[in-house]
Amino acid sequence: MIAVGGQPTEAAAAAVAAELLARWSEPQRRYHTLDHLRFMLAVIDAHAAAAHDPDLVRLAAWCHDAIYDPRTPGDGNEQASAILSARLLHRCAVPAAAITAIMRLVRLTAGHAVGDADRDGALLADADLAVLAQDWPSYVAYAEAVRAEYAHVPDEAFRIGRSTVLRHLLELPALYRVPQLHRDWEGKARANLTRELASLATPPSAQEVRAG
Repeated sequence: MIAVGGQPTEAAAAAVAAELLARWSEPQRRYHTLDHLRFMLAVIDAHAAAAHDPDLVRLAAWCHDAIYDPRTPGDGNEQASAILSARLLHRCAVPAAAITAIMRLVRLTAGHAVGDADRDGALLADADLAVLAQDWPSYVAYAEAVRAEYAHVPDEAFRIGRSTVLRHLLELPALYRVPQLHRDWEGKARANLTRELASLATPPSAQEVRAG
């Protein structure tokens, strides 16, 4: 842990870790869980050389969905998580410049738009979207978990909202910016997104007929 004017106390670090773990374990989460965080951290660890400062990327991963309420509109969760990250990391004596960088990275996950020279943002965004490039059954499990988080939203409203999200992702110039991940994952992810988008455009009754 980077420190300003000395190392953070073990008690402070333990308290921050406990708070983050508790937040990532909240009952409203179905996809944005500790499993998602572990998956992201594994991707970051495997491709740490692609980042300018992989430790900042790891801290941003821990903080990026620390606040997650499916009822919050827009980028409210990311904005709130960025503010929370500043408070928590200050308690751990992380330097102000690093906290500012981490807050920027957390906010970046709202839309996953990354500049060409932003190596830290590229790795964080790629790790956050890694699930999109999994095999189809794993992708379906992810999509179902997202739907479960939005169980309070009626089917038609969810279909429209989810379709908007998928189109936004497909319209990005690239889903993955780390060269190796782009080579390995771009095609798979776009195929999965396109397949889900097509399923959302098909009325449930028609899907049932086709299934029969």
